[in-house]
Amino acid sequence: MNRELAANLYQTMVRIRAFEEAVGKWFYRGKIPGFVHLYIGEEAIAAGVCSMLRQDDCIGSTHRGHGHVVAKGADTKRIMAELFGRATGYCKGRGGSMHVADFSLGILGTNGVLAGGVAMATGIGLGSKLTGSDRVAVAFVGDAAANQGVVWESMNLAGLWKLPVIYVIEDNGFGEYTPAKELSSSLDFAARAAAWGGVEATLVDGNDVAGVQAAAEAAVRRARAGEGPSLINCRTYRWKAHNEGEEAVIGEWSYRSKEELDRWKERDPIARFERQALDAGWFSQEDMETIRVEAEAEVEAAVSFAMESPMPSPDEAFRSVFSEEKVDDHA
Repeated sequence: MNRELAANLYQTMVRIRAFEEAVGKWFYRGKIPGFVHLYIGEEAIAAGVCSMLRQDDCIGSTHRGHGHVVAKGADTKRIMAELFGRATGYCKGRGGSMHVADFSLGILGTNGVLAGGVAMATGIGLGSKLTGSDRVAVAFVGDAAANQGVVWESMNLAGLWKLPVIYVIEDNGFGEYTPAKELSSSLDFAARAAAWGGVEATLVDGNDVAGVQAAAEAAVRRARAGEGPSLINCRTYRWKAHNEGEEAVIGEWSYRSKEELDRWKERDPIARFERQALDAGWFSQEDMETIRVEAEAEVEAAVSFAMESPMPSPDEAFRSVFSEEKVDDHA
């Protein structure tokens, strides 16, 4: 860890937190249609992993993917415009929160399908292997989605063919409204992965950005060297609801206690790294304040850009649905 890397990690986490807080606010004000799933509390994972990636490296994201795409370098104005359903968004307002993509940055897309990005990232890894490229692919997946067969089928092939793929399990404790312990007979995803052979599996504290970054650095180095795939099991916790608007699940019907949430908030990845950085002398309190102010200004500008952007033309609903190329029926 050095000053430059520490500042990059902190800045990314703060930008994600500011972005997500704004999304939550404007969702409740009725400006963001559809569903939104916030990443607050999990910022260290996206920041730590993506800090080790090049622009041409690819990520397959999830329904809770804003943090991933911010960390990968996406323009917050265009992300926000997409969430607001505006024509200036990454997918021209068609996709919304769960379908933000930018292939030029290696962002294969946030994904509304459970574990939907896993096979895509594995396919990118296969493409890299076949073309002799050292490009790396990362598949982010939640702990509930990790029970999907496609995860382990993909990992089996990645281990067999030594593909440059990194599987990042964001083990945040819940599958929607159900505690993970009620969904899985084993929550040790690293042990599961190690059973395949050819997969380097690591368990890390997902609220420790330095630990995540170190694990990602090792996994990326292994992938680029042709040594095969890795799995990083990140234990973390989401502070917010599965999706905004879930607050109907309260009182005796709630699936988690306030005490549990408060315990995890004490392990806030941002506050934790602030203490580490100050103790190590990586940057000062004034540096942190500057970064926070800049992040808030960036997000305010993103919201203004989204609100001032035009709505898509109704004609856009019929574009990119069918191929415009004429097909010979006898071909």
